[in-house]
Amino acid sequence: MTDGRREELSANLAEVRARIAAAAKAVGRDPDEVALVVVTKTWPASDVELLAGLGVTDVAENRDQEARPKHDACALLGLRWHFVGQLQRNKARSVAAYADVVESVDRAELVAALDRAAQDRGRTLDVLLQVDLQQPPDPHRGGCAPAALAELGSLVAGAAALRLRGLMAVAPLGEDPAAAFARLADAAASLRADHPDATVLSAGMSHDLEQAVEAGATHVRIGTAVLGGRAALG
Repeated sequence: MTDGRREELSANLAEVRARIAAAAKAVGRDPDEVALVVVTKTWPASDVELLAGLGVTDVAENRDQEARPKHDACALLGLRWHFVGQLQRNKARSVAAYADVVESVDRAELVAALDRAAQDRGRTLDVLLQVDLQQPPDPHRGGCAPAALAELGSLVAGAAALRLRGLMAVAPLGEDPAAAFARLADAAASLRADHPDATVLSAGMSHDLEQAVEAGATHVRIGTAVLGGRAALG
């Protein structure tokens, strides 16, 4: 089964990497400018091990209770772990123990909690601000309203144990992803004007990676196209 799964993942990775390369070349970008982050939520640590053996360097999880034990099981693989889910303040200490990048920072109280937790653990976390691309922004969804990004970015930049690296967003359901990602690109340019090192733009998933790359994404978060339909952990 392991050999068959490895072959499946290898073929899927090759297809996704080809899509990234084609999308980049179509808009005159170097494919090497676009990093692949494989979203491994609901899939077992054995798949993460196979992915690492196939050259994957970055993986993402969205639930702390799943991510932490999976990270611990794969701690010797040298992977870079991204936390991409909505994060409650009371989970900040746990996530700060293993995540290298927190992509879903969207409010001041979370900045403070992550900064304290990272300092206590002697770590420095890379942070992306999650942008709500809904029009108008939906306060019940994850993400910061575009108008509030400048203030939130300044909070992260002033934190002792956090590095402001850029933005993350998900295209709203029912909207052309190209239009949503165009707004994200504008927000990223505004952030970089004040924070030149905030160059990361995490956008695009299995169904819309091409539009994200066209809009300047530096990282695409791919789950289904690499791993298949969602698995149930057991």
